[in-house]
Amino acid sequence: MDTQQKDLSFFRLRLQELLTTSFPEKAYDVKFIDQRSSWASNAYEGAFRAGNPVSQCHHIADYVLFEGLYFSRFDTVFQVVCNEFDTKMADEELRHFAFKMLPVCEPVFINYKLEDDFAYSSEFELLYTELTGTIAIWIEENGLQ
Repeated sequence: MDTQQKDLSFFRLRLQELLTTSFPEKAYDVKFIDQRSSWASNAYEGAFRAGNPVSQCHHIADYVLFEGLYFSRFDTVFQVVCNEFDTKMADEELRHFAFKMLPVCEPVFINYKLEDDFAYSSEFELLYTELTGTIAIWIEENGLQ
């Protein structure tokens, strides 16, 4: 296996891990994963050939690999479910329920400009409150099925 192939696998695995954990709706988007992994590998190689230290090469590759993936809608819904509704269901059901709520909460997310640093903005608390209300109404109308 050549170095380029190894680098691609490394980046692909790192991206796949993040997507599986925080962006499950993108976890099976092979085209996206292949494209981002290739870009990151090329960015790393270019930075290395330009004489950058390895740590800087990793930083550059990570920027390319994870661009637009620092704020996760799923992680936010999961946080709300865990913090606000954990007494209503078993711990092992929380993740599945959060995934089920993701499309229900989509209309709430549309009202916000969700950039990578959104979780640190003053609007995050308002989003959190709206998500809590949306999920509570859904549970009231549909139960926890």
